[in-house]
Amino acid sequence: MFGRTQKDVVKTADAVEGSFVYRHAPKAVRPYLKLARMDRPVGTWLLLWPCLWSTALAADGALTLHHAYLMLLFAIGALVMRGAGCTYNDIIDRDFDGAVERTKSRPIPAGEVSLKGAWAFLVLQCLIGFLVLIQLNVFAIMVGLGSLVLVAAYPFMKRITYWPQAWLGLTFNWGALVGWAAVRGSLDWPAIILYAGGLFWTLGYDTVYAHQDKEDDALIGVKSTALALGAKTRPAISLFYGLFIFALLGAGILANLGIIYYPVLAFAGLHLAAQIRRVNIDDAAVCLEVFRSNIAFGWIVFAALILGQAVQ
Repeated sequence: MFGRTQKDVVKTADAVEGSFVYRHAPKAVRPYLKLARMDRPVGTWLLLWPCLWSTALAADGALTLHHAYLMLLFAIGALVMRGAGCTYNDIIDRDFDGAVERTKSRPIPAGEVSLKGAWAFLVLQCLIGFLVLIQLNVFAIMVGLGSLVLVAAYPFMKRITYWPQAWLGLTFNWGALVGWAAVRGSLDWPAIILYAGGLFWTLGYDTVYAHQDKEDDALIGVKSTALALGAKTRPAISLFYGLFIFALLGAGILANLGIIYYPVLAFAGLHLAAQIRRVNIDDAAVCLEVFRSNIAFGWIVFAALILGQAVQ
């Protein structure tokens, strides 16, 4: 249905060690799971966290089964739509990916998935994502659909600006608006501030991530904040992360969260400070570790929001 696959599937360069994709998934579907980045789940978490944070922020008290149901929908949606976004990105960037050491093992440049197969897989993922979206209220559906322009334009940003990470921030944090809209049926300042702050969070972690490819990017003409900031990366991400914590503080105040939210949020800030101290822009392995540590950061913020709602 989806086109050719090779007999032996090449492991993606930065896949999670011991991923189920290579241990348990049937060989015939492994290239498509790779295409959807199922062997690298951190991106799904980074797309999901703004959705979960916003849902918790909008709860107006302890979370209920309805909030849990919405979070389940967002988890499914983040999984398939992150996969769809990566599939689309790989279709557009197939020539670039083949010229970069870290990405040349991706399914399309590696010859594991045909272009026609990738398009078919993209359509399937989008259909599943649409089925998830229409479970929400009408206003939330309209807000969700508003992200499509951002998603469609993202792969081209690295060709025209040294700040494609800013566009990714606008795209990946859209769930901060959708989560609030799904609970409240409106958009209000706490969600807007959370969304704006999330842009800076993404600028920070994706700049760190981009340092893995900076040499290859410079050779092939791909732009990134890693190249734009260079040795100024550490003070820059310090600023980005500081602005994000300030936004989380403001969103919590406007949403009338309980006092316990703030000391837990301070702990989240310490986690980001540890990232800044740990990062080494000339060590790709360290950059990847720091990038992945944002999963744990997301859990800390999520705990702060839940406690802030439950303990008023």
